Amino acid sequence: MAEALLPALGEAAPGLARSRATDLPQAADRSGAARRLARLLSFEPQDRRRLVELADEHRSWAVVELAGEASARAAADDAAEALELAYFALFVAERVPGGDAWRARVQGYAWAFVGNARRVGSDLDGAEAAFATARELWAAGSAGDPGLLDPSRLLDLEASLRRARRRFAEALDLLGRALAAAPTSARAASILLNTAFTHEQDGDCEAAAAALARAAPLLAGGGERRLVWVHRLNLAVNLCHLGRHAEAAPLAAEARELAVALENEIDLLRVLWLESRIAAGLGRREEAVAALRRVRRDFASKGIPYDAALATLELAILLLEENANAEVRALAGEMVAIFESLEVHREALAAAQVFWPAVEQEAATAELGRRLLCYLERARHDPELRFEA
Repeated sequence: MAEALLPALGEAAPGLARSRATDLPQAADRSGAARRLARLLSFEPQDRRRLVELADEHRSWAVVELAGEASARAAADDAAEALELAYFALFVAERVPGGDAWRARVQGYAWAFVGNARRVGSDLDGAEAAFATARELWAAGSAGDPGLLDPSRLLDLEASLRRARRRFAEALDLLGRALAAAPTSARAASILLNTAFTHEQDGDCEAAAAALARAAPLLAGGGERRLVWVHRLNLAVNLCHLGRHAEAAPLAAEARELAVALENEIDLLRVLWLESRIAAGLGRREEAVAALRRVRRDFASKGIPYDAALATLELAILLLEENANAEVRALAGEMVAIFESLEVHREALAAAQVFWPAVEQEAATAELGRRLLCYLERARHDPELRFEA
């Protein structure tokens, strides 16, 4: 890596003596920021920080903005990577030119992504502290901001922490304020997706579907494809929760087309999972069972055990309705074993363990399975949620 760093350092050298501390931030600074960030992220963390210190072109608020978004994207799959990227954004933010007020504003923006990364890493107290710092610095730097940074982003991210704390009213208030401040239709749509997920976690699928319906026109005519995929998938899932499987079917077809275009195997697997629910809801039980067998197998093979366990439970529910008790016993044992191996939080494991003795005693019902499934889907984001057997 040291050898790879040499060309970059050589290119940076002419600018090492320059100071841009008095430069005013401009919207044009976004030009080339994606290229600069991609180059920085091609190095190991310690080397990319060294490059930032040596080359003033990398000490840009636009790099901070993009590094924060890279952290938010990573949060879906890798909490450690999300935290590294957030801290890198903060490292750059502490070095941007443009005066103390502007620097405080950019640091406040970066701290919100640190808070988000801590949240996905289950450090909720650390996330609270990060958001407190973000609010303080953001407010302190307001006079230095020519309106370049998106104020809705901080509100949107903090709302996710409130949701994780099960403070749903506070989360929805923050999301309402974020929606009012959203600078683009794409940001408004993203905030409405977060709003829908918050309602879903609160057990209000009607409100979730309504929020997603509000987002639909904002995504019409060329929205970012993955955001559109998330919208179609989540709306269809909520319609399934509401028993409106026929309405969900065309949305699932759109989601499948988008997943194919995005060339993402996990996205396609999630669409197949959705299609199994629609098939079951429309009475096509053999199709649903076959799809769920593949979904649980593929999630397990791809190292996504929690979803493999949920798909296993869904399959067990269908088989319970067909009185296939022998296979259900095997599936229940697999499901509990998966949760034990994952070392999931105590409440979720206790809930999964309720199902096993009920199956053993042939006292388990599809209704118990459905209640457990609903609980486990919500409990993955809420370690304090308890299951009432």
